[in-house]
Amino acid sequence: MNPDMSGKQALRGELLAARALLTSEDVAEAAAVLASAATALPELADARTVAAYVSVGREPGTRVLLDALRRRGVRVLLPVLMDDNDLDWAEFEGADRLVAAGRGLREPDGARLGPRAVLEADAVLLPGLAVDGRGMRLGRGGGSYDRVLARLAAAGAHPALVVLLYDDEVVARVPEEPHDHLVDAVVTPAGTRRFRTGTARG
Repeated sequence: MNPDMSGKQALRGELLAARALLTSEDVAEAAAVLASAATALPELADARTVAAYVSVGREPGTRVLLDALRRRGVRVLLPVLMDDNDLDWAEFEGADRLVAAGRGLREPDGARLGPRAVLEADAVLLPGLAVDGRGMRLGRGGGSYDRVLARLAAAGAHPALVVLLYDDEVVARVPEEPHDHLVDAVVTPAGTRRFRTGTARG
């Protein structure tokens, strides 16, 4: 096995175990702080279209943020997982228009816009488990967002790439593979950290 891949798996295990210890109150409190901090980001404050996601379980919460963006008049795109693990997109039209999907996910019940709809986003909120000091993101390993990031790069699109995390998920080093991408900013309850570049690793 690739040592970077095995390192990723070990780090994922540690981070998911730490998330499992969070209470519902911990998650709710962090979600409120993250929503306030994220909506203040210029990358989101100036965005007309934001590609985001619906948090599940003990992920850093996005639902307060989704509602705040929608109230502001931002067009919010949410992912719809396809059979091949790629992502289609649909507009967020309110929490009451989200339906249960596979793997415990919730998705919009509206029209599917196609995988290339993400190219219209001014900012993309990426789910993740960690980010390091360079801006290298660790995902869950499913590969769905690797495809999204590759699609953006292939099209020459450069939306702001932002990850929401808990404070202890900003780590010293994330193991990386050639397809991995850097992000532009990470938002945690303790504050926001920006990185010099959000370009692909060369």
